[in-house]
Amino acid sequence: MSLSEKVLSGDVRAAARLMRDIDDARPSATEELKQLYGRTGNAYIIGITGPPGAGKSTLVDQLTASFRQQGKKVGVVAIDPTSPFTGGAILGDRIRMNRHATDEGVFIRSLATRGALGGLSRSTSDVALVLDAMGMDIIIIETVGVGQDEVDIVKAAHTTCVVMVPGLGDDIQAIKAGILEIGDVFVVNKADREGVDRTARELETMLEMRNAAAGSWSPQVLKVEAQRGAGIEALVDQIRAHRDFLFASGTIDNLLRERNQRHFVDILRDSLYRRVMDFMEQDAVLARVLDGMGAGTLDPYSAAEDVIAGMLKKG
Repeated sequence: MSLSEKVLSGDVRAAARLMRDIDDARPSATEELKQLYGRTGNAYIIGITGPPGAGKSTLVDQLTASFRQQGKKVGVVAIDPTSPFTGGAILGDRIRMNRHATDEGVFIRSLATRGALGGLSRSTSDVALVLDAMGMDIIIIETVGVGQDEVDIVKAAHTTCVVMVPGLGDDIQAIKAGILEIGDVFVVNKADREGVDRTARELETMLEMRNAAAGSWSPQVLKVEAQRGAGIEALVDQIRAHRDFLFASGTIDNLLRERNQRHFVDILRDSLYRRVMDFMEQDAVLARVLDGMGAGTLDPYSAAEDVIAGMLKKG
């Protein structure tokens, strides 16, 4: 049996191996994904994003427990930062979810960003496809700690939860720009801290200032203490309400089309980049370009045009 066939039969080891091959960008993984793609599209994907230290992993742990109580199978993709110096990653988010380690209805996969920006790893969407093919009902993607414009989670999730905490200093600075615009649910975690009401009010005020289209979804601001599990059921209800809205309003169709477009374009861009690099290595094109730039006899703009023209001519 191929890896894809084993994944469809529920083989956890095969799924883990395929995810590793995907993360390592092995060509064989692409062939397996081709076989799996037609069997995906059934899982509901929830994105959890927010700044470092907001308690995202603890929140994911509590959400996983809540969905398991409902009998749902849950897959978790936890993204951890990669060191820009050593290339290593601790992959420690799963430590906070250790109580689910022996639960056959939960599959947790940690991924390193490997230099990718936007809060996700380059392999996140494909790993989520494997979880989908495994029969997971819910997939939770926890981003690395993000800032104002690292909003790639919207490419992968149906419902995006933005997690904030009081005491970050300039709360308005933390929640403006892209992060504010992608949230379907806003969570103020660590609600036992001083300043939680202020943070929640500022979020609500900024949401009211948005020029939302008539009939669009109105995000709610929830106060949660993930460490104690307080407010988790209200959060699950709000996620369910957003899901119901997407399907009842027909918004789900546009959302899926946009997500598919982003996924396809990402794959196309990565594939073209790899082919260009392979082409330049074959004839030492890159070395000649760098020599020309260093000598001042070649500009990078003309060089890029020449490389593309050379690839097209070579077929």
